[in-house]
Amino acid sequence: MLPAPAHPKRRRRTVLIALAASTAAMANMAAGPLGWAGTQDGGAPDDVTPHGITPRNDQPSAGARSAGDRLLPYLGNGGYDVRSYDVGYTYRPGTTKMDSSVRIQATATQALSRFSLDAAVDEIRTVTVQGRPARFTVDEKGEKLDITPQQALDKGRPFDVDIAYRVDRSDNRARPGDPTSPAPRLTPWVNKKDGFVLFGQPDRSHMFFPANDYPVDRARFTFRITAPKDLQAVGIGTQRSRTTKGDDATTVFSTRDEVPTHVVQAGVGHYKEIRDRGPRGLPLRSYITADAYEAAKPLVNAIPGQMAWMEEEFGREFPLETYGVLGVADGYLGVALETATLSTFAVEGLQGEPDLREPTMVHEMVHQYFGDELSVANWDTNWISEGHAEYYQLRYNVHKGWRDWDTVLKLRYEFDPEGRAASGPPNRPKEAIDALVGGNNAGVLMLAGLRHQVGDATFKKIERTFFDRYRGKAADTQDYIDVANEVSGRDFTSYITSWLYDEKTPPMPGHPDWVAPEPPKDS
Repeated sequence: MLPAPAHPKRRRRTVLIALAASTAAMANMAAGPLGWAGTQDGGAPDDVTPHGITPRNDQPSAGARSAGDRLLPYLGNGGYDVRSYDVGYTYRPGTTKMDSSVRIQATATQALSRFSLDAAVDEIRTVTVQGRPARFTVDEKGEKLDITPQQALDKGRPFDVDIAYRVDRSDNRARPGDPTSPAPRLTPWVNKKDGFVLFGQPDRSHMFFPANDYPVDRARFTFRITAPKDLQAVGIGTQRSRTTKGDDATTVFSTRDEVPTHVVQAGVGHYKEIRDRGPRGLPLRSYITADAYEAAKPLVNAIPGQMAWMEEEFGREFPLETYGVLGVADGYLGVALETATLSTFAVEGLQGEPDLREPTMVHEMVHQYFGDELSVANWDTNWISEGHAEYYQLRYNVHKGWRDWDTVLKLRYEFDPEGRAASGPPNRPKEAIDALVGGNNAGVLMLAGLRHQVGDATFKKIERTFFDRYRGKAADTQDYIDVANEVSGRDFTSYITSWLYDEKTPPMPGHPDWVAPEPPKDS
């Protein structure tokens, strides 16, 4: 994610999110009682298996109800691995409520008597497991769906979960533990006069569909969107079909690759499609709100060149099956988002001077490598995603002659103490919003300093080795340190950890004359 383009000198911190850091103790529970009618009235039981602890025998037990994230402790679930989501929406003008469905295909990683999903939808109507009605409850906070199948699931067993539900796109509640306002600025449902789009980062995709909403559980996605046929449905992946029936059209999009839940996109509106080809004939398709089509087309046409530059700079082909941008009318929360295969922008961000707009486009495209194809292991380590996107964005700026490398790095170095004081160290952000933006600045400085110390060739080998080893998986900071040490033959543990964990800005390699100022006292 990147805020709307701005000069990287100063920002003042606005508290958007404050999270409760404690979690309740959890213990094992055997299979629930018979009686399979679902209910949303009862609170979710809290006697579940702690995350990361395997039952001592093959007796079925409940899956974990948390991934143990420090910033978002209520998020994630254990006991299974999701392989795919198939989400259906029926959009009707004039109402914010949509009848919806999801089929989840997963594999049990332990013998399961019960399991949970993150779910903050308007209403759960029915749940079946392997085609049989299952008992379910939604917790009192409306964030967790607990499911008890009629028959326990053996370890290693593939299983299907079908859920009929309803969403309300006017529901933009704050995340649990946020006392600052009844509704956050970064609203999950982004409603438009002729449709909607989504904003799921970091933890709101389960407002769109029940899910294991945590970056390590990557999955393939299908979206089936029914809407009036004069509107265009959009979604990540490749459009597989569009069929009409009466006044409606149903459009199906699906991904070839597994991606994290927080970078999905689906929506409806008056869009025009722009098709193109990237390196090696890679299919490109973008959707631009119809009124801005001509104004945005020149920058959309720059995507093949941006992609070719990244492939040459990084040394790896674009990792996903397709790419493009979604240009949304009337703003997109003041940010751009790396939604997989289809980065999302306010359409104004795709118009204007190339030196002001293309760097942000490259930033979101780089996220397709770092953040989407290689995902983060937890939200503390989101610098891996944001720092890399920011680093290659700066490299592109320098390549085009729009910025000077050392001039920009010095400005960023002088800003770092303020950003660090406001957001916390990159690998220990203060709040969830800081995980989205707090690692950008220090991440690019750390990577630039590492490149200075090892040289361009070794740095590129570190980057490629890290990506190759963890593509299609999740990685954390220690993984990056291990690769850097292995490839370089040197120990960079202290250097990397000082940039990512220390409260004060470390010295900048190659620039002993640069002085990090004291942060403002009101940061």
